[in-house]
Amino acid sequence: MSPPDGSMGDATVNVAGGPDNPSDPDLEPVANGLYTLGIEMSGAKQGSATGVVVLHDGRIMGGDSFFYYTGSYSFGRGKWRGEMIVNQHTDAPGLNLVFGGREVTCGFTGTYFAGLADIDGTALVGRYSIPFRARLTLKAPA
Repeated sequence: MSPPDGSMGDATVNVAGGPDNPSDPDLEPVANGLYTLGIEMSGAKQGSATGVVVLHDGRIMGGDSFFYYTGSYSFGRGKWRGEMIVNQHTDAPGLNLVFGGREVTCGFTGTYFAGLADIDGTALVGRYSIPFRARLTLKAPA
């Protein structure tokens, strides 16, 4: 729809995952680099984890003491979204890990600004959907 003055306006449409308006500091792209990760899971199963994640050109790679994560993300209009698969890499005798022994798929959405990302997501663990919140903090830009 055109503005009332009949002009086409100056809106931009982004299909490449970068910011919609590069001059707007609130819409800076997700910076490639190494991030720390803190996650809190709630709902039927609860838990928390800390780890590291590398974000690079739409790809996610990372892990913690017991799990590794791989996935992808996209960014637009100040928001980012993505999906990850989480797999266990180390046994944890005596511990009852929420994701233990399973391949877990996760989807998330959130905000990103100045090297900080806040996300809300859902992990599908067996017959459970586990909500989670996480914060990523840029530690080493690529």
